[in-house]
Amino acid sequence: MLHNMSTTVEFASDRSADEVNEEIRALWRRAGGTLSVEQREEYQRLVMEWAAVAPQPARAA
Repeated sequence: MLHNMSTTVEFASDRSADEVNEEIRALWRRAGGTLSVEQREEYQRLVMEWAAVAPQPARAA
């Protein structure tokens, strides 16, 4: 029996998009503009979290 696995990453974040964005900016400042492998993994996680909590623009009808 095969089970389907979701490839969608969901975040249960209590932080706002602005808070996550500030953490992304702080990561870049600490890194001096060049991310290590570990920092890139953290950056990707943060961007996914930000995308999950960022307000979506209203679509025209």
